[in-house]
Amino acid sequence: MSNWIILSIGFLAQTLFSSRLIIQWITSEKQKRVITPTLFWTLSLIASFLLFIYGYLRDDFAIMLGQGLTYYIYIRNLQLQNQWKTFPVGIRWILLLMPVFITIFYFNNNAIDTVKLFKNQAIPLWLLILGIVSQIVFTLRFVYQWLYSEKNKKSSLPLGFWALSLIGSLLILTYAIFRVDYVLLVGHSLGAVIYIRNLLILKQQNA
Repeated sequence: MSNWIILSIGFLAQTLFSSRLIIQWITSEKQKRVITPTLFWTLSLIASFLLFIYGYLRDDFAIMLGQGLTYYIYIRNLQLQNQWKTFPVGIRWILLLMPVFITIFYFNNNAIDTVKLFKNQAIPLWLLILGIVSQIVFTLRFVYQWLYSEKNKKSSLPLGFWALSLIGSLLILTYAIFRVDYVLLVGHSLGAVIYIRNLLILKQQNA
């Protein structure tokens, strides 16, 4: 596949991720407290799907892992906000089953192409490990957010979410620099700024 098409998919995903953060940030600034609009989770779900595709086309397991771990957490948050059922039934089934279909589609002779993903010469082992650790830390923010929301029976973005977001984002930026991945560089540079701003809003909110 043409490199510009792959980059277009990646930049579209990051544009959607950045849009969700900008919408969340502007909404929070207006309310003077951290808000979690429904559109945040809808854009997250679409962007996650696109970035998963981008990760595979780039032979980048770290990106695929990160998106695979958070995809269903986005759906769960839509459920907690009572918005999931507003999607047409057909769309809901497509969104639920799509990751499974993608995984099956990319199987080669009934075995995932592990050589392609884990022994990519463009990504030395130490860099792959850094990418995986970065994505795990970045993903833990949504695991934390999910458990926090389940406990409170309300979808929200607590302090721990933003702290883990900032740490994970800085790690991914480091990975992106070594990987020379402009999609990750652009997306996480903006994200880091918004994560810091949300931490400041929370500090003022709890003062």
